[in-house]
Amino acid sequence: MSNYDFKQVILVRMDLKLPKGKLAAQAAHASVEAVLRADSAYVAEWRNQGMAKIVLKVKDQKELIQYFQDAKDQGIPASLITDAGHTVVAPGTKTCVGIGPDEEKVIDALTKDLKLL
Repeated sequence: MSNYDFKQVILVRMDLKLPKGKLAAQAAHASVEAVLRADSAYVAEWRNQGMAKIVLKVKDQKELIQYFQDAKDQGIPASLITDAGHTVVAPGTKTCVGIGPDEEKVIDALTKDLKLL
């Protein structure tokens, strides 16, 4: 058992104004892909703690990619979701980023300025 709380955050672009169902699917893609890239011990501890997920807003693609790059630069598992374009957005549209699971304090330091969806 760890001495740290773990969580995952999912960043969603607000400028796309995605329908709720599309947003939920894209957020799920981001969550799963980030988990697949994460350290298995962190994933196990995160699961034991209830798999906390927080969905946060970013304003546009530039901000989305900046947070993705910052997470990668800090060694935090992260996924950038690019839509295939079969429904409501153009092919290649970057919609969401999943960050973590990782220690809550590490993720909070990165995403503290973002607002809840």
